[in-house]
Amino acid sequence: QVQLVESGGGLVQPGGSLRLSCAASGSIFSIYAMAWYRQAPGKQRELVVSAVSGGRTNYADSVKGRFTISRDNAKNTGYLQMDSLKPEDTDVYYCHATVQTIARVKNNVWGQGTQVTVSS
Repeated sequence: QVQLVESGGGLVQPGGSLRLSCAASGSIFSIYAMAWYRQAPGKQRELVVSAVSGGRTNYADSVKGRFTISRDNAKNTGYLQMDSLKPEDTDVYYCHATVQTIARVKNNVWGQGTQVTVSS
C-alpha cells in the first residue's frame, strides 16, 4: 500500500509564493514519475507539471517560468514551488505518483488534494 500526503497549501496574495509538498509512504521500491494536477469546482482536473526519473519535465504553458517541480529521492517527497502566483492559480492541487512497490508492482497513486487560494 502506497500513500501520498500533500501539504503546503493556503491563502497567498497575488505575486506571492507557496511550496507544496507530496510525501510518499508505504512499500516503495522506486518512484518512476511524479506530477501535479489542479482542479477547480465543476472543471476537469488539468496537468500542471509532470516529471519522470531522469529529469524530463513537462509544464503547462500557464505556469512555465513560475512553477518548479523537484523531488528529494531520499525522502520520497516531491515539491511544487509556485512563484508569482495569480488569482487564476486558485484551485485544489493534487499530487500523482507512479510507484514501483517492493513487490515490484506498479501503482498509480493520488494524494488527497490541497487548496491553494490566491487573493488580495
